[in-house]
Amino acid sequence: MDLIVRKATLRGKKGAWDIAVDNGKIAKIAKGIRTKGKKEIKAEGKLVTPTFVDPHVHLDKALISEVVRPNISGTLTEAIEIIWKKKHRYTTKDIIDRAGRVIEWAVMNGTTALRTHVDVDTIVKLKAVKGLLEVREMYKDLVDLQIVAFPQEGIIQDPGTEKLMEQAMELGCDVVGGMPYNERTPDEWRKHIDVAFRIAKQFDADIDMHVDETDDPGARSLAILAQRTIEEGYFGRVTAGHTCALSAYPDPYAAKVIGIVQEAKMNMITNPATNLMLQGRYDKQPYRRGITRVKELMAAGINVCYGQDCLKDTFYPTFGQADLLEVGLITAHAAHLSQPSEVEKLYDMPTERAAQTIRLANYGLAKGKDASFNILDCKTVQEAFRVRPDRIVIRKGKVLAETKTTKKLMKR
Repeated sequence: MDLIVRKATLRGKKGAWDIAVDNGKIAKIAKGIRTKGKKEIKAEGKLVTPTFVDPHVHLDKALISEVVRPNISGTLTEAIEIIWKKKHRYTTKDIIDRAGRVIEWAVMNGTTALRTHVDVDTIVKLKAVKGLLEVREMYKDLVDLQIVAFPQEGIIQDPGTEKLMEQAMELGCDVVGGMPYNERTPDEWRKHIDVAFRIAKQFDADIDMHVDETDDPGARSLAILAQRTIEEGYFGRVTAGHTCALSAYPDPYAAKVIGIVQEAKMNMITNPATNLMLQGRYDKQPYRRGITRVKELMAAGINVCYGQDCLKDTFYPTFGQADLLEVGLITAHAAHLSQPSEVEKLYDMPTERAAQTIRLANYGLAKGKDASFNILDCKTVQEAFRVRPDRIVIRKGKVLAETKTTKKLMKR
């Protein structure tokens, strides 16, 4: 065997377990494997789980708060306006450098698969896409990277973007993105969604849209997207991110929309770090929390996960370190996930649920799956979120990163 991890704690299993790895795959999980490995790691009771999956991040925009003016209002609108000027000055090297830094942070924190949205519009054209395609090739030995062609400026109100979206898919983007609420009218929301489905079907690609990222209870593009998904039979292949307006709907209408989303078998992604910062900016007390109805969606059997989304850009300018345990801690507070069973589901969100969302193949801690797992210096998922422990990161049988923190209380 190439690698054996000894005496690991596994979720839902009692006792200490050994994990044998050969040719990048999990060959065996059992108690007391007698075979010797070429390399052995003593887990000594530490928690071992599959590596993390970030289903929603913006690598083309990451870290630009270091070089652009501050977002004074803190709103989504001003964030987009600031980015306009920066996008005119994008260079391939700039995109590669910033995206590469974040990928390296992510890997060190235990993430080995990401889905990034990349702007496609008449301002940046295909420059950001080409930069991320280079990043994907450069970092292919560290991460699985999916690229979403993302029309943040709109499709209908930004003539020329539809053609650029097709060209982005031809270049090698994996997923068709969208942001229908950014169009001007409900009729344009529908046309935006229609274009996305046309392109997705042309390239047999999944769809992943930013949907109703607003406090406005009149934002209703989620229901349109869900209904179109049903009509097209695109079950399990459509993802809606943010959906902040869902929390602003009256409860009866929200329940109706959740029912349509469930029927469409859509995936839902909440991005609480960014949305807690952006939403409710014009509220007086009490401030709205800015995230979607996580508990109600999960109770309806809908696949819900969370993503880093933004970090050190104009939307989320100060914080973020590509650590999904940090994002999970924020999610727990924002969505009121505190009971033991809820914390277990919270841990499913950046692992099994996120892998399902991006349809990641050969994922999981089981025989025959890719040997991609984290060894966390804790025994429970609750402790993982609480202390964000040191970790050893293994992808396809290869150790990619190791964190060691030393703490010492000086006695008086």
